[in-house]
Amino acid sequence: MEVTTAAIQIEQLWTWFGDELNNRKTVHEDISLSIAKGEIVALVGASGCGKTTLLREIMGLQSPSQGKIFLMGQTLDAYLRQNAKAVAQVCGVLFQKGALFSALDVFENIAFPLREQGIDDEGLIERLVFMKLTTVGLTPQDAWLKPAELSGGMIKRVALARALILEPGLLLLDEPTAGLDPITSRKIADLIRQLRKEVGSTILTVTNDMQRAYQIGDRVCLLAQGTLTDGGTPELVQKTENPAFRQFIYGLKEGPLTSGL
Repeated sequence: MEVTTAAIQIEQLWTWFGDELNNRKTVHEDISLSIAKGEIVALVGASGCGKTTLLREIMGLQSPSQGKIFLMGQTLDAYLRQNAKAVAQVCGVLFQKGALFSALDVFENIAFPLREQGIDDEGLIERLVFMKLTTVGLTPQDAWLKPAELSGGMIKRVALARALILEPGLLLLDEPTAGLDPITSRKIADLIRQLRKEVGSTILTVTNDMQRAYQIGDRVCLLAQGTLTDGGTPELVQKTENPAFRQFIYGLKEGPLTSGL
């Protein structure tokens, strides 16, 4: 059986839609990425470049056209062969805009993954939910609010608590600070860094905000025109001479990301 010591390893991954006869669209082109256990990687790139698609492939919601994905030393296929819930046990996810269930209160939103795993010990569920609420900076009183009653920052915190409830080794965060004011955005980014210290999870976060990418990531990678470029540490990225990175960072109208447009 193939194994790897990395927390997340992607090998020669390709994603395309359609076929050559119907103007096949290539989203990912020979992508490889290795993320060490306990590391935080920030993945940046323009809207529509395939960042969320890559996250969906890592969590098993979508299959790449070609290539291999390993999670915590096992192939993603090995998890998927176990049962439909195996990936959720190792990989917590914060979806774009939180994706909370509007009909459920905060308590039941956070408890949802536990119930999906077949856990029916109400005492255990209550302890775990309140523990995660505290972990993300909320209070037990917040448990009885509905999503419509939450601020944008609270929605992100509840979504983080839900992602953490099964104590996964991996966290995938899709635009965790999008739509927030600068102060709240920074607080959420600080929380993500703190979570790594407290729970030891490996984190892959997708963002369009370079300031948050610098703040959160140990490494920053750029997904552009189907390929992935590892820029290294935030300090190295800010000094980079890579044309694609520089165009994205500074929002330049002309450069490799807009050539041919």
